[in-house]
Amino acid sequence: MNAQEVIRSIEAEQLKSNLPDIYVGDTVKVGVKIKEGDKYRVQPYEGVVIAKRNGGINETITVRKVFQGVGVERVFLLHSPRIDSIKVLRRGKVRRAKLYYLRDRVGKATRIKQRFDRPL
Repeated sequence: MNAQEVIRSIEAEQLKSNLPDIYVGDTVKVGVKIKEGDKYRVQPYEGVVIAKRNGGINETITVRKVFQGVGVERVFLLHSPRIDSIKVLRRGKVRRAKLYYLRDRVGKATRIKQRFDRPL
């Protein structure tokens, strides 16, 4: 067994199997584990997926939300132990792979049409 096979087998053990299908444009709720003192709690982070990167163990999504009038983006490593759960709330109908143009838009201009042909 060479080094690449060893790495691949270790990565395969770490992959999560309970993740939903996530597409760019979807509105998702990500449950993030937060450590406070010696206890953990799950904090929800809800927003629109504006980008997906990589694949396998290194797969990430960028989630954007507007909080108190300020756009906040957060990158989540999908197979990280810090991520408790991911729930798809809405499917978005978009025509590109990266939605970085939403950064320049304000208010109702940031809305994305809902898509009904993919199950939640």
